[in-house]
Order: sequence, then structure tokens, then C-alpha cells
Amino acid sequence: MKTRRLGEWLEVTIPEKWDGFTIERIMKKEWKVPRKLLHKFRTERGVTLNGESKHWKQSTVKQGDAFRVRVFEPQELEVTPAFIDIDVVYEDDHLLVINKPAGQYTHPSQPNQTDTLVNAAAFYFQINGIEATPKYVHRLDRDTSGAVLFAKHDLAIAMLGEQLKKRDIQRTYIAWVEGKIKPAKGNINEPIGKDRHHAVRRRVSKGGQEAETSYELLRYEADQKASLIKLQLKSGRTHQIRVHMSHIGYPLLGDELYGGKRNFSGHQALHAAKMAFVHPFTEETIECLAMPSDTSSIFKPEHVRLLE
Repeated sequence: MKTRRLGEWLEVTIPEKWDGFTIERIMKKEWKVPRKLLHKFRTERGVTLNGESKHWKQSTVKQGDAFRVRVFEPQELEVTPAFIDIDVVYEDDHLLVINKPAGQYTHPSQPNQTDTLVNAAAFYFQINGIEATPKYVHRLDRDTSGAVLFAKHDLAIAMLGEQLKKRDIQRTYIAWVEGKIKPAKGNINEPIGKDRHHAVRRRVSKGGQEAETSYELLRYEADQKASLIKLQLKSGRTHQIRVHMSHIGYPLLGDELYGGKRNFSGHQALHAAKMAFVHPFTEETIECLAMPSDTSSIFKPEHVRLLE
């Protein structure tokens, strides 16, 4: 879909498939704009058709029309910016994908915490003149590295959040697990719940939430007695990969919480290496590879390239 930014406005050239649609159908059905945001666009006249504010229910669009939505209006920065280097994997007017290092929280958990990826993204927004608060679409555990997706405005976070809910954002992980994994390819479909004996740990539990993980062997290192595997989630439970791999007898290297032996890095060997999704506005397929950014990491660029 053809789009461009015009100051505070996003302009979309109406495609053939939208010909004859009302403005209301585009906003509610095609983009699934949340009710609160719909109200804001209506009351502030934040939607125009060919430069005019039109009645949403009565006005239909035709191919080639200029459909504009005011999504880039300046917003206050709601998080403390902190100067922390970030590794930008992908960026456009709507989205930002950052390669998070292991050992960093995705977002603050306390009011005075300023060392998280969100704080770093806020500083990046500030120095690049992006007048908004970075909004993370999903999170990674502190000790998991890799790609984290951010939205730059309210409509983007709403649309990407809907994609995440429908599992349309595909995230591929790589991990080192203990031993030579057998079979070389498999699917783990076991519910996950809290471990009542430990405040943080999760476990496979009949009364837990549905959870499904698929894995595939990429490489076996005989000298390390470890398997490099790729994984994809069909659900997003806390510690899901770590719990499932430990459950079938192949805990992640360094994951002492789930039975893994300590490795030189001091944390579980898990990296969110690849992300793929359909751009909410251009409808292009976006694919991002997050290369290991820490030279001391157990993961190397060659491991991520196995996913290409």
C-alpha cells in the first residue's frame, strides 16, 4: 500500500481493494482502531479525505483518493530518557526494532529505574526529534537477548498489539541446550503454570495455560555436548521455552533456574534472532535479523544466519 508522511499526518493512497468502502469501515474493520482512539480522531477531526473532513458513515472512498490520519501529533515523553547505546535493527516512521542485549530489562519495574531498553529508546527518540513515548509491543526476559518491537504512535501500537494477539508476529529464537536433542525436530504442547514452591519459576502443569513450542536442531557441538536449536512459539507464556525444553530433558545452557548447568555468560543461552510481520500500514512483509551484539555472547552471527 502506498503511504507517506506529511508533517503530523499519514497519507494513504486508497488501493483498489478499498474502493467503495466508507471511512468508518476502514477505521473499524480494516485497521481495527480501538474505541478510545476512534473517539479522539472523530472529535479532533483527525481524519480527512482528499483534504476535507467527511462524515465517516456516509462518505465512501475510491481508488487513488488521499486518505489522511493525524497520527504523528507531538506527545509528551512519559519515561526518563537514558543515554545507553542501542542496536537498531529496523526503523521507519511507525516502528522501531531494537536488538536488546542480555542482562537488560525491557521496561522499568520501579519508578526510579532508568537502565532499561525503554529508557534507552526514549533517549533515542529524544535525540532524533521523535516527539512520543516508545511503546513496546512485546517483552523479553532480562537475560534473553534479541529483537524487541516498538511502536512510535498510538495507532501503530494498537494495530501491532492486535497482530501480536492473533499471533501474526512471528518470532524465531535460537538456543543452546544441553545434550544432543532427539528427535531433531519436534513440537511440545504442554500447559504452563506457576510453581507454588518458587516465586519466579514456572512449570508444566495440567491446570496451567495452554502453551505450544516447536523446535528444530540446527547444529550439534560434540565438544560442548550441546545442541543449537531454533524455536517458534504458538503462545507466549512466561519462561515458555525454558520450561518446555527443561521438561523434555534438554535445559538451556546457563539456565540454572530450570536445571541447566552454569556457562561462562552466566545466563540462559536464548536469543530472539528473527522477527517477521506484515507492516500495519504499507502491508509489506518486514523481516529482521538481530545479530548478537555482545562479543562475549555464546551466540555468533553465523548462528543467526542459519535462519536466513
